[in-house]
Amino acid sequence: MTYAELANKGILTQPVYEPGKPIDQVARELGLDPAGIVKLASNENPFGPSPLGVAAGEKALREAQLYPDGGYFTLRKKLSEKTGLEMNQFIIGAGSNEIIELIGHAFLAPGIECVMHKSAFIVYKLVTLMFGATPVEVPLDGMRQDLRQLVAAITPRTRLVFLASPANPVGATNTAVEIEVLVQTLPPHVILVMDEAYLEFLDNPPDLRPLIAEGRKVIGLRTFSKIYGLASLRVGYGYAAAELIAVVQRARQPFNVSGVAVAAAVAALDDGEFVAKVRKENKAGLAQLGEGFMTLGLEFVPGRGNFLLVKVGDGVAVFDALQRRGLITRPVKPYGLPAWLRITVGTWAQNDRLLASLADVLQARPG
Repeated sequence: MTYAELANKGILTQPVYEPGKPIDQVARELGLDPAGIVKLASNENPFGPSPLGVAAGEKALREAQLYPDGGYFTLRKKLSEKTGLEMNQFIIGAGSNEIIELIGHAFLAPGIECVMHKSAFIVYKLVTLMFGATPVEVPLDGMRQDLRQLVAAITPRTRLVFLASPANPVGATNTAVEIEVLVQTLPPHVILVMDEAYLEFLDNPPDLRPLIAEGRKVIGLRTFSKIYGLASLRVGYGYAAAELIAVVQRARQPFNVSGVAVAAAVAALDDGEFVAKVRKENKAGLAQLGEGFMTLGLEFVPGRGNFLLVKVGDGVAVFDALQRRGLITRPVKPYGLPAWLRITVGTWAQNDRLLASLADVLQARPG
């Protein structure tokens, strides 16, 4: 028998997530100097990792022969001190992506439905399909997330509703009032999975803690990959009612996050100076790119994360042309947006180079 015949039936039709290409791969494929390539494809932090996180990670690396604390006491304690939630209200994962999968283990099965927006972060759909559940995708209202449509799509079979704000890749952001109304409207058999990967970039972010205290069924997901710049270490967390966290914890493997990553995350939570700098520079970069797109006559979504979605015509063709110039961006055709590119906010110089190259590429297009 072939391996395909031996495999679980669903795995053979499971879509595969394709991340943005790394710099070294693009350099090899196109014969470019890696030092001259700028990656603006994966919403990574162009200002580097948290310095406090790096120092703590380097120190932890000297004890790499030891297994980490499988309960992640230190990180959960720090999160508790920062948020006022109890330690048993947190779960630690290899990025928030792993926690999405753990939620799937806990709540998804064939016959169950998950509601999400049509152009939502593709991992929501991938995890839903992985467990044989059914993704129910509702359309965007233009480039807005109308949360009433999420509620309208709920049936007795619905178990999870996925929402991100700011949303990747669209960039749409919902208000605190809209999110509060959504949570309060959900029937008792539905859990909201609230992806807050880009929340730290907002000036006045929504706060799920009062809703959790009310007993509402919601779990918030955070990551250290974005504003803290620790994407390579793969560490994130979820927070919710202790009862909900206890259920999801049953799906978590021991030692799922390295001790180095956890040490870096604990220290990064105290790196307020770095976070403030990144937030300030990112806001300036958003304005720089937005003004540049307007000058080029391009439609874009005025996002508030660390990326912008811009309409360029043929997204894949423009992506390819930019990549040949040493600029890696992200075409979002797999999200049903073939005319658009998602562009990460870079440094001022990187943004300037991107805008100049984009102008040249668009001018060179036929017609």
